Formats: sequence, C-alpha cells, structure tokens
Amino acid sequence: MKQRYAALTRDLDWTPSYVDEEKLFPYTRFEGIKVNDWAAWEDPFRLTVDSYYKYQAEKDKRLYAVIDSFAQGQGHLSLSDASYINAMKLFIQGVTPIEYAANRHFSFLARHYNGPGPRFAALCQSVDELRHTQTEAHTLSAYNKYYGGFHSWPKQFDRVWYLSVPKSFIEDAMASGPFEYLIAVSFSFEYLLTNLLFVPFMSGASFNGDVPTMTFGFSAQSDESRHMTLGLEAIKFLLEQDEANVPIIQKWIDKWFWRGYRLVSLIAAMLDYMLPKKVMSWKESFELYFEEQMLEGLFKDLEFYGIRPPADVAVAIAEKEHYSHQAYWTLYQYSYAAGFTTTIPDAEHLDWLSAQYPDTFDKYYRPLWEKAAKIEADGGRFFNTGLPQLCQVCQLPMLFTEVDDPEVVAVRDTVFEGERYHFCSDGCARIFADEPEKYVQAWLPVHQILQGSCGGPTLPEVLAWYGFQDGDSGEYVGSADQIDWQQWHSDEPVRS
Repeated sequence: MKQRYAALTRDLDWTPSYVDEEKLFPYTRFEGIKVNDWAAWEDPFRLTVDSYYKYQAEKDKRLYAVIDSFAQGQGHLSLSDASYINAMKLFIQGVTPIEYAANRHFSFLARHYNGPGPRFAALCQSVDELRHTQTEAHTLSAYNKYYGGFHSWPKQFDRVWYLSVPKSFIEDAMASGPFEYLIAVSFSFEYLLTNLLFVPFMSGASFNGDVPTMTFGFSAQSDESRHMTLGLEAIKFLLEQDEANVPIIQKWIDKWFWRGYRLVSLIAAMLDYMLPKKVMSWKESFELYFEEQMLEGLFKDLEFYGIRPPADVAVAIAEKEHYSHQAYWTLYQYSYAAGFTTTIPDAEHLDWLSAQYPDTFDKYYRPLWEKAAKIEADGGRFFNTGLPQLCQVCQLPMLFTEVDDPEVVAVRDTVFEGERYHFCSDGCARIFADEPEKYVQAWLPVHQILQGSCGGPTLPEVLAWYGFQDGDSGEYVGSADQIDWQQWHSDEPVRS
C-alpha cells in the first residue's frame, strides 16, 4: 500500500528540463522562507485520489439520507425554537463563503508549491473545502423554505457590514504568499482555532434539534482532523527546513492568531446568546479548546523550535470575560441592518450568564440588558442608528474595551502618509504597522456607505443593496419567523 501510495502521489513529480524552476514556481521565494528538501514533507492526508473520493462518497450518502429524511418529516418544527435559526443564518452567511474561498486558494497552491507533497495536500484540502461549501448549502437549504435570511448569502458576503470581518480575514490570507497562507489558514485557524468554530456550532446543533447540521458536523469532522494535521505538518516542516524561517513564522503566528481570534468574536456571541439551549459558554470553550489544548499542549512542543505563544495571547485570555457580551450587544444594537434577528435574554438566560461569568456579568452587562428590556416593555426597541467607527484591520466596530478597564472603549490610531487610521487593539495596530500599504486598501463598509457606494444614502437603499428581504432583520420578537413558528405549533388555523 505504501508503494502504491508513493506511485500515485510522489512518483508523479518530475524535474523540469525546458522551463526554469523559478519560472515554473514563481511564488515560493519572495517571502524569505528557505526550503532545502521538499522530500522531507510528511503527507498528512495519506490517501490516493481514488480512495479519497470513495471515502467521501460514503460519507455523502449518509449525510444526504439524513437531510432528505429531515426535510420530508418537517424536521424544522422539531428545533428547540425558531430563534436558533439565527445562528445558522450567521453560519451560512459568514462561514460557508470562507470554505469556498479556501477551496479556490488551495487549488491555486496545488499548482504553485515546488514539492509534490504539499501540492497533493493542497489538492485534497481544496476538494474538502468545496465539499464543505456544497454540503453546508444543501444542509441549510431546507430551512430556506420556511425562514428568512438564508438567501443570497454569497452576495451578502461581499456587501454586508458584519460579514466584512470574515471576508477581510480570508482575502487577507489569499493576498499573502503561499507559506504565509499555510500559517494563516492551515495552522493559525485550522489548528489553533477551528475547534472554537466547529465544535460549538455542531454541539449547539445537536442540543437544539438540528439533526442535519449535526450530521454535517460529524461528516466534516474527519476532514477537519486532516486539515489540523496539515497545519501541524506545515509548521514543523518549515521550522525544520532552516533556522532562518523561525522569526518569519513567529511573526505570522502573532499576526494570524490575532486576526483569527477577532474573527471568532462572532462565534463567541453565538455561543452565549444565540442558542436557546446552551452548550457551553464562550469562556469555557476558550479555556478548553485554546488555553488547555493549545497553550498547554501544542506550544509546549513548539518551544523546541524556538516558537513562543502568540504575542497578544494574554489579551485574549483577559478578554474572555467580556468578549461575547460586547460582540452580541453590538449585533443587538445594529440588527436592523443584519441578516438575522436578535433577542433580549430572558431571566433564565441572564441567570445562566451570571453563573458562567460570576465576576463580571452582573456588574457590567446585566444592567444593559435590563435597561433594554425596560425600553421594550415601554413599547420601544433600542437601536443604535449611527454608523460605528471600524477597525482598519479586522473591520469590527470599535466595540471592545481596555483590558484593565471594561468601561473604556479601546481605540488606537496612527498616521500613515498623511491619513489617520484607527484600530480596536494593539494587535490590529501592530499588524497595520508591519504592512500599512496593504491595509490602507481595506474596503470598510461604513466608509463606503458614506461615500454612496452601497446603493444610496438612505437605510432602505443600503438594505436593498445588501439583498435583504422583509423579515430578515430586526428583533426576533414579532418577526415573521417567530409568528410562523408559533402558528405552526398552535392548534389554531394557520393565517392566510
């Protein structure tokens, strides 16, 4: 089997004779990474193409059987509550397009790595990412028949303000060199942070009766394991090739941990606020999947190569008490311009948050929600109708606070070529300072709205340009989803 595997992967490589190697592989030199022996690459996938497709086809048969059964049995009515659907709207709007972008770029890398080992690994991951895009879209398409907000997600990914956060992350990675992309996606995201994305989402699906999404999660889990293995192999391969690679890779780890960490702020909000039946808090998830597994495990091993934990990891640890609350409070304020609805936590939910965050929630965040509930009880709804200032790098609104003072918004700024740029943190400011020419080109949604590039100057024109339909945005209470949900579960006649 080992010989057959080698014959169908490594032995298909050849040494170019009539084209100079630098012209054949033009992208693997400009970053300063030195590779002395491409043959030292250990293949993380260890599958031939024919066995890979057979294996994936068996998983697809099981997944689509579950999807069909769920759809035919009106399974959407077995969810814990229609408000759970908002988490899945956020998933298909923000995660699925990243999968497709990763498919595109891994296929690009499958052509442009010098060595046959990483080329074949990139090919397999490219196919994995395309499969995930398709299965996620097919899994969630059943809900599109009954609930708003699932339509037009590729278009919304390119236009909607909060989706510029994942869009800027993946396009920043795609605009990097081939080795930086491996550290950005395969190591910093797939290995360090993917458990913070996939495990809570799929556990939340299981807890809330979403059988197709849970099944998709199981179907993708073996793929994600290979992707994590690719990330680990990539970093060890590069570190072992030449000592000169170490400082370059350390800089990339610092950068892409922070970029990925800011991206998962949307996951933090989902975990603590968007699941009717709770799985675990963001704080618990971060402690388990990052602090224990990565800081206490992986980085202890990487010390051998001279690699230390990411530069801003202490800030991320300090922010875990506040991260989800600040992110969801912002989404709540601006949900009139979002492709999902938001809710005020009820008394039971508030008590759960108090138990999960005993040192901070009652002091800083319960008063905000109690005030919002009073406004709603008096016949109103608290919305922030101003356009927020955005971070030039991560493109999130300025919503996070100083680590040592949760009542002061963190703002950093710098002047580059006569223009002032603003950042949400020291991490984002440092990333900008290292590559200012790249980040001055950022397409910031608020700036584009003010310049008239988003359909027009008024809110209805902007929302139409986003592609939103009636019922996609606003608050859950009184929304079309909630009204339909109640009538579907009522003995009363369904409205016409």
